[in-house]
Amino acid sequence: MPERRALFPFAALSASYFAHIGFFNPYLPLWLKDLGLGLVAISVLTSVQAATRLFAPYIWGWISDHSGERVRLMRLGAAVALASACLLWLTLSPLWLGVVLLVMFTHTSAMMPMSEAAMAHLVSQGGQFDAKRYGRVRLWGSIGFLVTVFVAGAWFEAFGMQQFPTMTVLSLLAVLLSAFWLPDLKEAAHAGHAALPVSDVLRQPAVRWFFASAFFHVLSHIGIYVFFSLYLDALGYSKTWIGVMWAVSVVVEIAWFFWQSRWLHHLPLSGWMLLCSAAMVLRMALTAAWADVLLVLVLAQCLHALTFAAHHTACVAMVSHHFPARLRGRGQALYTVIAYGFPGVIGGLLGGVISERWGLASVFWVSMLTSLLAVGATWKVWRHHHPLAQRA
Repeated sequence: MPERRALFPFAALSASYFAHIGFFNPYLPLWLKDLGLGLVAISVLTSVQAATRLFAPYIWGWISDHSGERVRLMRLGAAVALASACLLWLTLSPLWLGVVLLVMFTHTSAMMPMSEAAMAHLVSQGGQFDAKRYGRVRLWGSIGFLVTVFVAGAWFEAFGMQQFPTMTVLSLLAVLLSAFWLPDLKEAAHAGHAALPVSDVLRQPAVRWFFASAFFHVLSHIGIYVFFSLYLDALGYSKTWIGVMWAVSVVVEIAWFFWQSRWLHHLPLSGWMLLCSAAMVLRMALTAAWADVLLVLVLAQCLHALTFAAHHTACVAMVSHHFPARLRGRGQALYTVIAYGFPGVIGGLLGGVISERWGLASVFWVSMLTSLLAVGATWKVWRHHHPLAQRA
């Protein structure tokens, strides 16, 4: 019971952080559009978050691994992010808006990797990753996302996008309060793992193919993260229905995180990653071709249980396996940089150019192609983790 109670603050942080993400990421493009910006400018500004993931998570992860002060660093990041978000109330040029977003995202982009690293020892039994305990904590993040993405859609439909900065400040205030609820834990040093350079881990073929797989898989997801709301808006869906479509994906995500311990043992981690990448191919094809058919769009969104939830759990467990103990912070940071930083920048910027020239649907056709590359890279991961498969 004491160990279980120790997870409550992490559940609160996950809920508040993803409640912030739940309205900010889906509706940031629509707010920028409401400010009168064009598609290319919107794609550049929405890519700022991904750009900070190229450097911020690893810097924060390096500091947290060497100091062990993950919780204090999360509190600092939340405080600076809240202060910078207050500037969104001002009338800013696109350049200064980009600067404010840069400061804010630099201090929030590493919060979840540090939280995952700080929580890892609490959701492990006998040194093994416990999918059930992890899922019961992570699902609160999905619940937070679900509430805000649905409520914000109805709110913005009724009252317009003017309250977007206020909701940003309030959500980050909740993140800060949750960070101060976390226990003041400082992770002890692990001499053996501390002496092992990260570069030695990265030289392992299985690790390299894992990161390649994660890169292409999340690159395929960027079309959803950045352009999905704009795509549905262009197809004539109301903001309420846009919120509902986001909510559908999060409902199945919550269901997966709650019951994943019943299913995960049926396949190895690399097997789940392969299945999830194949599901991504189908999801992008359905979204590109038949998003104007409501039932097909709902089916595509339901695949989020595999393309995000199952894939995320498998990746976190894989990172925990390859980057143990005091390598954990840098391992989670590398996962964020490679799987979310680079894909976010590339997908956001190229997606803006592609959509400007060939329409928003073209982004999802390209995403289908990159998801095929993810399938190929994940097959390599499978072969390295299962020697018998190499004979096939």
